[in-house]
Amino acid sequence: MHQENDCIRAMVWQDGVLRLLDQRRLPRQEIWLELDDCAAVADAIRDMVVRGAPAIGITAAYAAVLSARRRHADSPHGWRAAFETDLERLAAARPTAVNLRWAVQRMRAVAAGRKGDPVPALLEAAIALHRQDIAANRRMGELGAALIDAGSGVLTHCNTGSLATGGYGTALGVIRSAWAQRRLTAVYADETRPWLQGARLTAWELVRDGIPVDLLVDGAAAHLMKEGRVQWVVVGSDRIAANGDVANKIGTYAAAVAARHHGVKFMVVAPSSTIDMSTPGGDRIPIEQRPADEVLSLAGQPVAAPGAGAWNPAFDITPAELVDAIVTERGVVQAPDAAGMARLMAEAGSG
Repeated sequence: MHQENDCIRAMVWQDGVLRLLDQRRLPRQEIWLELDDCAAVADAIRDMVVRGAPAIGITAAYAAVLSARRRHADSPHGWRAAFETDLERLAAARPTAVNLRWAVQRMRAVAAGRKGDPVPALLEAAIALHRQDIAANRRMGELGAALIDAGSGVLTHCNTGSLATGGYGTALGVIRSAWAQRRLTAVYADETRPWLQGARLTAWELVRDGIPVDLLVDGAAAHLMKEGRVQWVVVGSDRIAANGDVANKIGTYAAAVAARHHGVKFMVVAPSSTIDMSTPGGDRIPIEQRPADEVLSLAGQPVAAPGAGAWNPAFDITPAELVDAIVTERGVVQAPDAAGMARLMAEAGSG
């Protein structure tokens, strides 16, 4: 369904190497990096070549294949210790996105106790994870679109599309599905400082798909809502706590506060692998602090007065009481709280 809106992939396994579309160069250049080393993939995750929680997890799964191939070739009987070191380096590359550790643990479990060459089983698992993510995104797209009334405008923040996932997208997948169903009259995207994922990536994806999009500076979102231009804010998440608190790109919390004040609905779209039932609330989610230079400069050019410092958290926490719906491939939790999240995950475990 809607295959015409699904032509972008952020990562491709091809001829035994992992190819990553360098998202730091978009939209001006489409450059693919070919990586055959796990450490190089960990660096690429940390350096934002690939970003978005689901995409990071899938990339890490392929990186585990690269690690196993090299470590097993170097020491067919003693590869496990070096493989485990590689996995830990991968897991530490971005601390907030729970999908990263989830994928690393999944690949660790596949390798555990395996005799002989672990690479075929690990590659099969990585490819399956990639395919499952795309299928989950299409399911979330349909579930989320069903919540949006015809004639609505939507605002999204950061990038949650094919570039941030295995394909199709989470929040942007909902927007793709809603657009295909003729439910939307307008799509707005925050620029998303300091990396401008909205301007560089979300707008690029939507333009490529033929979906009209208007950009706005992050600080204009509240005024957009006041003017009645949007009925939903639709965002993704890098980690959702057991009580429904949501960690997402910095600026999401401000959008949620403004949405509640103006009577605009707020939807979070994320796969169930993003839900961390071992973290009771958002106050326990680690927030990645990134270098000051990201705020003090833009595309390598200084934009701030020399000598100024910067505070640069990559994420913020939106409390569950500001969220109207959490959409996963397993179902929708309306007005999320601890009980609702527990029911969803219990059903997921029995499904």
